[in-house]
Amino acid sequence: MKLIIAYIRPEKLNDVKQALYAKEIYSLSVTNILGSGRQKGFTETYRGVQMEVNLLKKVRLEIGVNENFEEAAIEAIQSAGHTGGEGDGVIFVSELTKALRIRTGEDGIL
Repeated sequence: MKLIIAYIRPEKLNDVKQALYAKEIYSLSVTNILGSGRQKGFTETYRGVQMEVNLLKKVRLEIGVNENFEEAAIEAIQSAGHTGGEGDGVIFVSELTKALRIRTGEDGIL
């Protein structure tokens, strides 16, 4: 089992969800976050005062998948989340050692 964590642009969330659904990957968690990476932020003027905005809005997806769905999930996120500009996001994949369903106690449920 694998845990896929992806940070994407908020406006690409619906595209990424549709791409995952097309690959029959339905279970995911979504969190709105603030962060900085290579984009580094920008400077804007608010009421005559210059402000540096270095924490940008992103969306964090967490997806637990069986190993046979790993590449499909990564491909769906990459293709649907791609704009070609800096700040498209990043994908992390790590080993998931155990998954249990709370209601039934069922093991290896992904």
